[in-house]
Amino acid sequence: MSLTEGKWTVVSLISAKKNIKERIKAAEKIQAWLRGTLVHQTLLHAALKAWIIQCWWRLTMDRLWQKKQRAALISYAHTERAVVKLQALVCMWHIHWCYCQVLSAIYMIQYHWQGHNYQTCALVRGHCVVTATHLQFHIEIINP
Repeated sequence: MSLTEGKWTVVSLISAKKNIKERIKAAEKIQAWLRGTLVHQTLLHAALKAWIIQCWWRLTMDRLWQKKQRAALISYAHTERAVVKLQALVCMWHIHWCYCQVLSAIYMIQYHWQGHNYQTCALVRGHCVVTATHLQFHIEIINP
């Protein structure tokens, strides 16, 4: 194109079209690069957010597992405590029952000896043995 003539020549029009096509190609390359960069940044951002969510989820699951484990441990401790208490009560009842039997026997012996003259009896000696499973009384009557 010549400014002095004020007319477009064929060569100048072809070179202008070629120049426009080159500019369009350059603009398309720049736009493609920019789109690629934006997609890359978006994917990185999405990956980071996914990683953050995964970390949070693992932490939440770990806390939930710890809660369940603690609840199971507390339940087990309560059950064991109840079992031990029940065993202790049964053992206590058994010892009490044995004690009552021995006490009844002692009362029977005392009742039997109430009518006797104690001057003839010199000495009554008793000995008690308490073990985990038995309660034993040994009574000795020693005559002079």
